[in-house]
Formats: sequence, C-alpha cells, structure tokens
Amino acid sequence: MTPTTPTPCCDEMLRISRRTLLGGAAALAGATTLIGTAAVTTSAASPTPAPAVLVVLSLRGACDGLSLVVPHGDPVYYSARPTIAVPAERLLVADEMFGLHPQLAPLVPLWQAGRLAAVHATGLPTPNRSHFSAMEEVEDADPGSTVRTGWLNRLIGTDASRSPLQGFNVGGGVVPTSLFGPQEVISAWGVDSLQISGDDDASTTQRRRTSLHTLWDGDRGPLGDAMRSLFDAIDDFAPARATSDHRDAYPDTDLGRALSEVARVIRGDVGVEVITVDQGDWDMHSDLGRVDHGRLHDNAGDLATSLAAFFGDLGSQASKVTLVTISEFGRRVVENGSGGLDHGYGNVMLLAGAGVRGGRYYGSWAGLSDDDDADLLVTTDYRSVLSEVVTSRFDASTATVFPGFSPEPVGVMASR
Repeated sequence: MTPTTPTPCCDEMLRISRRTLLGGAAALAGATTLIGTAAVTTSAASPTPAPAVLVVLSLRGACDGLSLVVPHGDPVYYSARPTIAVPAERLLVADEMFGLHPQLAPLVPLWQAGRLAAVHATGLPTPNRSHFSAMEEVEDADPGSTVRTGWLNRLIGTDASRSPLQGFNVGGGVVPTSLFGPQEVISAWGVDSLQISGDDDASTTQRRRTSLHTLWDGDRGPLGDAMRSLFDAIDDFAPARATSDHRDAYPDTDLGRALSEVARVIRGDVGVEVITVDQGDWDMHSDLGRVDHGRLHDNAGDLATSLAAFFGDLGSQASKVTLVTISEFGRRVVENGSGGLDHGYGNVMLLAGAGVRGGRYYGSWAGLSDDDDADLLVTTDYRSVLSEVVTSRFDASTATVFPGFSPEPVGVMASR
C-alpha cells in the first residue's frame, strides 16, 4: 500500500486531497446518469477505435519542477536551496543546464529512445497561488469566459461523431474541470467498475438488466434517453473489460493502480481519446526531503515507476498514445525554514509517447533569483505546449480548444 505521508501544510490541500477530490459523492451536473460506481453522460453513437489517445496526468498540489528537472547550470539553484538541492553529479541525462532527478531513472530508457521530453518554465500567463483557483484556470483554459467548459471537453467536441466514449476520467464520479462540459464523458474508478450494479453476480445479471430495460425503454424523456445510452456505453466498453489486468507490474500505489486501469482502457480500443488521471501529495511546504529520502523522493519514484510500467503495458496501442503532465503551479525558488517550498509560479511539463520529440529539454530560461519571494518565471504559456499536442495528434483547431489564445512555437511535438 502507499506509505502514509505527512499531512499537507496547506489548508486548501487539506480540503482537496485525492480521496476528497475523487472519492466523495459521485454527482455530476447536467444530463448524467449514475449506475453502480460509474457516471456516464448521454450519448447516441457507437464507438469506433481512436486514432490517437491523450493521457493528461495532473500532479495535484503543485509539484516542484525545479526538483524534478533540475537547473544545475543556474548557480542560484544551489545557493537558494542549501539543504534540499539535488547534487549535480547525481542528475540523469544532464545537458549543460538541466538534468533529471535520480528517482526518475525508470524513465531514462524512454528519454534515450526519444520518447520523453521536458518543457521548463511553463505555466499560467499570470501567477495564481490558490490551488482551487489555479486548478480551475489551468483546466478551463479559457480566461475570462463565463462558459464552464474544460479544454479537453472542447477537444473531443471538435469531432463528436467518432465515439460516445471519447473522454474518460479514472477516479470516481466527479470529472475534472478539463473534461467538464456538454460532450459525453465517463468517470469511473476503473474498467471493472463500469457496469450495472450487480453485474458481478451472474445469477442476477440478466434479470437486473431486463428489469431496468422494462423500466426505462418506454420512457422517451431525457432520463430514459440517458439510461438507454448508459446501457449502450456499458456494452460498448466490453472489450476493455476483457483485457488482461497487469496491475502486478505497477507500483502498489494510487497512481500505479490508476495507470494500470488507463492501460486497460487503451488496450481495449473502445474509442476513448482523452483520459485524465491524478497523482496527489505534491503540496510540500515542509519536509520535502533530500536526494535519497523524503516526500519528493518517494513521489518522484512513484511517478517514474508508474509511468515506465504504463508505457510497457500498452502493447500494440503504444504508437497512438501521448501523455502529458501538468500541475497547477510550481514552488518558490528559495527553500523555507521548514525544509520545504511555498507556492510559486513556473513549473515543468513532461511529455512522453507518440509524436514527442524526446531526449531533450525545451523552453526559454530567464534565470533564477534568490530573493525570498522569488519565483521561477514563466516563459512558455502551458497552452502553447498543449496546443502542439492538440494540433499534431488530433488535427484540432487551437482556436476552438483554447479560445482567444495565440500559441507560440515550442517544438516538442512532431507533425503527423
């Protein structure tokens, strides 16, 4: 099981821990029907295989990108972090400026194969140090709009004819803001939980389904339509449920178990195009730890081991899968008196898999300052990174997915 970690210092994160965020009441706004542990919005089409799959991994709590991808070439990094800095000689795949934390060693084969890259100094266009507000802003990705629709929901809306199962959130009934909106999405703890309650009992399954069809098939209202669509979606998801469960190859952690479910969804090839999953406990105001132990050491190791297992579990579907990490904001440059880091601004994004021009670090570096309140300055709007993913993997319009935004070239994604 996942080791118990210290209680987050930030009051906001106490209210949005992973279990609070994903394990609370399974209720969705809009035309949503709940059966068992799955939530599915209304849909009408039949699934078709997805030409591309995007997995968005949210590092909840604001991870410290300066620890994951260390700017060893900037001398301020070491003067600002006398106890928690990662020694330059311990860094992996280092160039003259950056190197990976040694706990990311399981990802080095992906890096060397040109399938993993990092974009540093990314983030929102203006600082936002509130977990709630920053999460909402990052995932909505439409500043100033009063329409509550996330960027991933807008993405699947660019071609809603492909599949009613396009969007999937692994983690209970509440979808993240990025998936929220008018397009149909699914939210469930995993492949096997997407079923009618009682389907695990063969002696009652058919009777239960017959009863539900008798109850709802004659209802021509919105709820009846939703129920019929739900039955169809559950049936359409059967190929994913038939895939092998390889969770023993993953770490026995929340992230490991979640990514094992994501791999089953993808190997099932049921038409899912975007998948969201979380890793929590990145809000490290105190006791961040040293290079060989501590909270960041453990979280980074879980991240790397889980991702390596995931990419090794995709089989024939690997050539269509791209994964990107994102966090609501970064941490301050200077360590605090508690051996941790307070809320900051700029951060790093990792991209792996299909279409990624890997094996190198991207982004413009403005240099660090060792003032107590200094931030890593954002030189690349995170939407520019996501825009390259959207256009290269989905042929979608950035004007639709990121309204009013003009992306700048990053170069991390290759054209299809």
